[in-house]
Amino acid sequence: MTSRVSRVYTISLPPELAQKAEALAKRDSRTMSELFREAFRAYYAQQARKTLEEIGEYAAHQNPSGYSDADVPRLIKEVRSEEPARRRVRTRR
Repeated sequence: MTSRVSRVYTISLPPELAQKAEALAKRDSRTMSELFREAFRAYYAQQARKTLEEIGEYAAHQNPSGYSDADVPRLIKEVRSEEPARRRVRTRR
């Protein structure tokens, strides 16, 4: 006996949307399953793009000076050179 590799879902659509989906599947010579798989892939890709855009916006907000990867060694050197001065400023509690 061969086991099914895919999972089966039952979905409900309003009549007008079901009609459009069926017409689109027929027009493209696809099954309804193929149509909904492609719709999910497109939705998933759209959500991934949205997430990447949000991450990009967050990163831009966190880096308002516009530092690049090339700036990192210089910034590390600057921070490390300030460390001894920071240690002297600390007070004991």
